[in-house]
Amino acid sequence: MIYFIKRISIMIFTLLLVSVISFSVFQIIPGDPALSKLGMEATQEQIDTLRTELMLDKPLSTQYIYWAKNILKGDLGESIRFSRPIKELIGERIFVTLSLGIYAILIAVVIGIPIGILNAKYNNTKFGVFLSIFSQVGLAIPEFWLGIIFLIVFGIIFKLFSLKYIPFSEDPISYLRIITLPAFALAISRVSVIARHLKNIVLEEEEKDYVRTAYSKGLSTNKIYFYHILQNALIPTITIIGMLTAGVLGGAIVVEQVFNLPGIGTLLINGVTTRDIPLVQAIITYIASVVVIINFLIDILYRVIDPRISI
Repeated sequence: MIYFIKRISIMIFTLLLVSVISFSVFQIIPGDPALSKLGMEATQEQIDTLRTELMLDKPLSTQYIYWAKNILKGDLGESIRFSRPIKELIGERIFVTLSLGIYAILIAVVIGIPIGILNAKYNNTKFGVFLSIFSQVGLAIPEFWLGIIFLIVFGIIFKLFSLKYIPFSEDPISYLRIITLPAFALAISRVSVIARHLKNIVLEEEEKDYVRTAYSKGLSTNKIYFYHILQNALIPTITIIGMLTAGVLGGAIVVEQVFNLPGIGTLLINGVTTRDIPLVQAIITYIASVVVIINFLIDILYRVIDPRISI
C-alpha cells in the first residue's frame, strides 16, 4: 500500500509541476492573444474589454489559480481562434491521435520483439548483421521524412492507400487503411528501439548461470528462450514499450501534419501559429498528463509482475 501511495503522490506532484511550467512558458512569449483574436483593426477599448474577459489583466498567480481550478473541474476554457470550448475541440480529434498511436505501438511490438529475439539468437551471423543494420537504419530515418516517402510511393505512385480522410464512424475499414501509412511511419523507429534493447537484454541473460543450467538439463534453445530468457527480459522490455508509448504522442504531431490527419497534433500546430494560448496550454497539459499516467501504470505493472520491485 505504501508503494502505491508513493507512486500516486509522485504522479500528482509531477502533474502539478507540468501545469505550472506549461502555463508559465506561454506567458513570456511575445504577442497579445486579445489582439490576435480581434485583429489589427480593433480599437484599444475592444482589446481592453477582451483582455478583461480573458483575465489577462490579472496577475499571473491569479490567472494560474483560476486556470488550474477550471482544469480540475474539466473546463479547459474556450479557444481564442475557434471561439469554441477546448474540451469539444480535443474530443473531436482525440480518437485520431489515440488510434494512430495505439496502431503504431502494436506494429512496433509485433515486429520489434521477434526481430530483437532473432538478432540475439543469430548474433555474429550474416542474418544477425542484416537485422542490426535494419535496426540502425530505422533509428536514423526521421519520422516526417519516412512519412513523406510512404505518402509518395504507396499513396501517390502505387495508389495502395487512400489519401482522402474518412472518419472511423463512416467507414471503419477505410479509416484503418488511411492511418496505416502514418502508423508505419511512426512505428519504424520504435521497431528499431525495441529490437536493439531486447537484443542486448537477451544477450545479457544468455550469460547468466540459470541459462547454463537449463542447457545442462538438455532443454532446447527455443524452450530456454521462450520459457526462461524472455520471462526475465519482460520487465525491461515493458519499460521501453512504455516510454515509446508516451513518446508516440510527440511523434504523432509531426506525422499528422504530413498526412493531414485531423488529430491533436494538427490542432496544436494551429494553436501555436495563431497564438491561441488557452488551446496550446490545454493540449500541452493533456499530452503531459497522458505521459505521466502511462509511466504511473508502468510502475504499477512492474509491481504486479514482480512484487520484489520497489521504485
